[in-house]
Amino acid sequence: MNKVERIAVLKNEVEAQLLAGELAELDVSHLMKSYYDGAFDGVYQFSKGWGHIEAPSEFRDKILEVLAGIRQGSLNIEDESTEDFNDDSVS
Repeated sequence: MNKVERIAVLKNEVEAQLLAGELAELDVSHLMKSYYDGAFDGVYQFSKGWGHIEAPSEFRDKILEVLAGIRQGSLNIEDESTEDFNDDSVS
């Protein structure tokens, strides 16, 4: 197994959750490290980012690819709640 390294700084908790979900589906080993510190009530996160992701270096390219997709809004997330929406029913 390759050495674990810091891969990227994450902007916020939503980005971290989306990334964690995608990586779990892809079976990519990783660790999310939050910068939250209760003593500072989140001030550190405001200036430095939500936290970072660590993973074996062999997963670096895949993680950065998924993260770029999240940041560009190009994930293939299917929302089934709108499938049955009928435009005719709107007044």
